[in-house]
Amino acid sequence: MGVSGSGKTTVGARLAEVLGVEYAEGDAFHPPANIAKMAAGTPLDDADRAPWLDALAAWMAERSGRGGVVTCSALKRAYRDRLRGRATGVFFLHLDAPRQELERRLAARRGHFMPPNLLDSQLATLERLDADERGSAVDATRPPEDVVRAAVAALA
Repeated sequence: MGVSGSGKTTVGARLAEVLGVEYAEGDAFHPPANIAKMAAGTPLDDADRAPWLDALAAWMAERSGRGGVVTCSALKRAYRDRLRGRATGVFFLHLDAPRQELERRLAARRGHFMPPNLLDSQLATLERLDADERGSAVDATRPPEDVVRAAVAALA
């Protein structure tokens, strides 16, 4: 989990490979209307996110007991609760990076529908993991291999 530019896709794919489980890119679960809205520079609201979260939760539920890695922003506690409500054993890895690094990454990114100007809305929406949530925050400014190692250690 994390805001745009935090490294979710890079870390998620590598983590799934290390764990030997299936990987899914959360952006692929967005309905076309969500993609169009974000591409136009308009933040998603809770109603927009509901079908996306339900699709992610269904994917996660299908892998309960055998594992999988799916990347998604999961910015609010309510979104994470919705995901946990359908799947068991969910662990959230929050890829945390300072705004300046996120801005740098987004400015360098090419071919993605999410424009850099939506970073403000994502940071405003972000609710960090609460102490009672199963998960861990990791410094996403570290090299991806280090983040994956930290993730594996947190899962243990």
